[in-house]
Amino acid sequence: MSDRLFGIHGAALELRSHRMGLLTSNIANAATPGYQARDIDFASALEARLGGADRNGAIDAATRYRVPTMPSMDGNTVELANEQMAFAENAVAYSATLTFLNGRVETVKRALKGE
Repeated sequence: MSDRLFGIHGAALELRSHRMGLLTSNIANAATPGYQARDIDFASALEARLGGADRNGAIDAATRYRVPTMPSMDGNTVELANEQMAFAENAVAYSATLTFLNGRVETVKRALKGE
């Protein structure tokens, strides 16, 4: 029922939440030697999720290591400015998806009350 009620937005919120965790981890490890920055190819993860893959399977299949523009001497691939930009972009998309879902829930609540 939730798939019919929320459409792709439920799956999108799950994936954006996981992506937020990956980006946060990248930022936190910006000074860790040898740390390999990762990100999710959101479009392919969402496609896999909607195609019937479970959450972890979709995320695992869409997780990629970042290729740095300027490699560091210590092997760390985190480029802080890029990670912060991706984090901000993902936060806005997460907020928009959450706002849509909240509106949908409010609509259902009003319908159940007969308003």
